[in-house]
Amino acid sequence: MTRFITAFTLTGLLCAVAARPASAQVAGEHYSVSPAHPVASIQDTETLAQHDARMHWWREARFGMFIHWGLYSIPAGTWNGQQIPNIGEWIMNTASIPVAQYKALAPQFNPTSFNAHDIVALAKSAGMKYIVITSKHHDGFAMFGSKADPFNIVSATPFHRDPLRELAEECNKQSIKLGFYYSQDQDWTAPGGAAYKTGSHNAPNHHWDPAQDGTFADYLHTKAIPQMKELLANYHPAVIWFDTPTDDMTPALAGEIVSLVNQYPSLIWNNRLGGGYKGDTETPEQYIPPQGYPGRDWEACMTINDTWGYKSYDTNFKSTETLLRNLIDIASKGGNYLLNIGPDSKGNVPAGESDRLREVGKWLAVNGVAIYGTRATLFGSEAGRFSPTEKDEDGKPKFVPAWDWRSTTAADRIYIALFKWPGKFHLDNTPRTVTSAYLLADPAHTPLPLTKTATGIDVALPSRALDPIATVLVLETK
Repeated sequence: MTRFITAFTLTGLLCAVAARPASAQVAGEHYSVSPAHPVASIQDTETLAQHDARMHWWREARFGMFIHWGLYSIPAGTWNGQQIPNIGEWIMNTASIPVAQYKALAPQFNPTSFNAHDIVALAKSAGMKYIVITSKHHDGFAMFGSKADPFNIVSATPFHRDPLRELAEECNKQSIKLGFYYSQDQDWTAPGGAAYKTGSHNAPNHHWDPAQDGTFADYLHTKAIPQMKELLANYHPAVIWFDTPTDDMTPALAGEIVSLVNQYPSLIWNNRLGGGYKGDTETPEQYIPPQGYPGRDWEACMTINDTWGYKSYDTNFKSTETLLRNLIDIASKGGNYLLNIGPDSKGNVPAGESDRLREVGKWLAVNGVAIYGTRATLFGSEAGRFSPTEKDEDGKPKFVPAWDWRSTTAADRIYIALFKWPGKFHLDNTPRTVTSAYLLADPAHTPLPLTKTATGIDVALPSRALDPIATVLVLETK
């Protein structure tokens, strides 16, 4: 795996890189960021107030749905009778499938069970505020009607429908923001598209089929940029989610994409464009950074099982408790949680994913005020500590998390999500004056006995938690 070492460090595994399992908790990759850009991006020119206004809805949302869906859902992790290791959407690369054989999947793709209303309703029932779906992944297959390239769901399949247009219409009806993942750099079926090295794929381009050969600039100018123009002009996304930049994405070529996205001044885009552009958001993948990214917006993208794209035999679903703890932990560090589903080839969401999302939504229906629109903890030590003796894979002190409680902050409240139920809750130091306390899940908001110490507080709690996963204690402050 290529590692980018620069002055600006992003800790995060490149989304959907097959060289590591999707469940790995890793220190991650480092993305190259340059202060000098051939084309100034909106982040280079806007004021802080303008930036805050542009990011406002995203910061309020805190929880979104990622959807990885495409032709790879047909083999569903198996090729020529063999289960292919690594994540589902990388099967073409991992199994070195020739372009013609992979493209032959398109006539088999007829996801008649897909229902945009149900997908958006599932996101809403989970308490999610936005959706980001793969409009084109590294396999080059577009999940929308593209005039720029015929390898798309409308032109190349018997489905002949445009799921992204249907999602856009439904998101508008149900007041959910919609964004698009677009693989701007890697494309394994378009001549000249980039490819990460896997197995015996040789340098310099790591291709495994002569049909992939060509120049990267031609690919960018004939397919990637024209398709991004279509997405932006025809579907009006709130987010563009780039992925896996390679050295092919030079600053000059990246600047051409920036010239395009600059035409949409409300657009939010991430740090994975390449060419030295930092974008708006950090993107740690499959892990939560110990202390977040102070001063930067960030979004942890994670799977419910071990894959992004559907694999029929991956049933290693995380528990509702784990998913909720992730959400609370991320919010406590000032980040967003982009949680993935991977529909099958008919358009069905696996029950192991949809059931857990609805369970998360039940908790948020009661406790969402402690997540949405909140800011990071005023404390910090509750998340854990760096070990004085243990080292991580980079030789740095290993972070050892603690799971007693987490905290988020509002203008006049401090929220404490209690994972372990103590007889009383104690804070040594409170940066604000606490005036009262109650449990969020208590409909009556019955005041709890509050004792102020010299620098902190003690709150007497009932004998039992009101929620088996996390009960939220509310501290009203002034």
